[in-house]
Amino acid sequence: MAEVETLRSLAVHGVPKTCNCEWPSWPMWGEEERVALSSVLESGAWWYGERVREFEEKFADFQNARYGVTTCSGTAALETALQAMGVGRGHEVIVPAYTFVATASAVLRVGATPVFADIEADTFCIDPAEVERKLTERTKAIIPVHLAGRAADMDALAVIARQHNLILIEDACHAWGTQWRGKGVGAIGDCGVFSFQISKNITSAEGGIILTDDERLADICRSYTNCGRQKNGAWYEHFLPGSNLRLTEFQAAILVAQLGRLAAQTEKRQANATVLDAELAKVPGIVW
Repeated sequence: MAEVETLRSLAVHGVPKTCNCEWPSWPMWGEEERVALSSVLESGAWWYGERVREFEEKFADFQNARYGVTTCSGTAALETALQAMGVGRGHEVIVPAYTFVATASAVLRVGATPVFADIEADTFCIDPAEVERKLTERTKAIIPVHLAGRAADMDALAVIARQHNLILIEDACHAWGTQWRGKGVGAIGDCGVFSFQISKNITSAEGGIILTDDERLADICRSYTNCGRQKNGAWYEHFLPGSNLRLTEFQAAILVAQLGRLAAQTEKRQANATVLDAELAKVPGIVW
C-alpha cells in the first residue's frame, strides 16, 4: 500500500514538482566555441588543416595514444580501422551482442562476418570467456565495446588476441576519458575508435577519430580517409582505394573547445553518479 501511495505522489500524476530548476540543455557550448568558429570562418582556411591537427594531437594525448586520425564519424572510424588492418571477405570478427548497430555493420561493410559473443551481467561489456567459445579458424579480430564509460576486460582480451594472433580493435565511442590500469582505452589494443556524434560527451554534431600507438597503421588509416593519399606524396598520387572521410576545420575547432571542458564535466558526472548509487541502493530489487 505504501508503494501505491508513493506512486500517487509523483509529479507525473499532477503533484507539484520536487525540483523546479531549469535542467541544462545539450549540447553544451560557450564563448570558446563561438570564438573558435569565428576564427576559422574569418581565416578562410576551412578545410582539413591546423585545427584538425591540433585536435588530433590533443585528443590522442588525452587518451594516452601516440597518434590520432580524425574521420567524419565514429562509424567511419571503425570501418577505416578494419580496412586498414586487412579485415575483409572470409574473415570473422567477434563483437558483443549488446552494442550499437555500427559495431556489427562496420564488419559487414568491409565484407567480413560479425560473430556475436554474450556480455558480462555486471559490466554489460563483452565476456572474454564467450569470446574464446566463439573462436574459429576464420576469426580475424575482436572488437570489445567499452559501454557507457565502463571498460571491457582488456587484460583477458589482450591475452586471447595474443595467443590466437588476432587483431584487437576497441570501440570506445562511449568511453571518452575512460582508463584501464592507468592507460586510456582506445590506445590499448591495436587501435581504438571514438565518436563525436551529437549525443556524445564531446560533440561536433558528427565526427570520429582512430587512436593507435602504431605510426604505420596511423598512416594507412589517414590514407584511407584522405582519398588514398600518402604522407609526403604528391597531391594527385593515390596509393590506396581510399575515400573522403575527413573532418572539417569547423568541426575540429568545436572539438578543441569541447575537449577543454571534458575533464571538469567528467568529475561532475562522477559526483552525480555517486549520489545516484547511494540513493538507488536504498531501492529494493536494484543491483549493480
